[in-house]
Amino acid sequence: MYLPIHQFYRSAPVLQVATSGPAGAAIDTVRRAVREVAPELALYDVRTLEEHLRMSVAIPRMAALLLGIFGGLALLLSAVGLSGVIAFSVSQRTQEIGVRMALGADRVRVLRGVLGQGARLAALGVGVGLAGAILATPLLDSLLVNVSPSDPLTFGTTAGILLLVALAAAWIPARRAAGLNPVEALRSE
Repeated sequence: MYLPIHQFYRSAPVLQVATSGPAGAAIDTVRRAVREVAPELALYDVRTLEEHLRMSVAIPRMAALLLGIFGGLALLLSAVGLSGVIAFSVSQRTQEIGVRMALGADRVRVLRGVLGQGARLAALGVGVGLAGAILATPLLDSLLVNVSPSDPLTFGTTAGILLLVALAAAWIPARRAAGLNPVEALRSE
């Protein structure tokens, strides 16, 4: 393939060969043919198109992997943080929960109240996060392949996963609060 130097400048010449069979098998044949025509030329960096394509996407693939790992760590940290905030809130409300249970509130109502608190916190966080993500979509456009930066399925799935993780993180403090003995809860302070 000939490309004029003014149209496509590259410091070293490139030889591209189309093969009818497997490209890897033709490499030795091409080396012999070049050696016959110009023995003073040295062939280096000989790759198939598949290898070239794999190398061209290696950096974006690594960036996507790292973003995924950091995203997973952020999800884990947010779950631990939310669980800690709700557990602290429940510990601050131990006496109130004890009074409610002494007055007839059943475990399900207490569980629902604490889980509701976690759901409200999660919904607030997801709402703020979605707003920030929508504002950041122009910055991430160059990293996305075959996906729109404002893809509703991606946003919805992410929001759903975050809400589920938040509810799972709130489950432990909610179970602990629902299992409180009213007499011990009233004596705690």
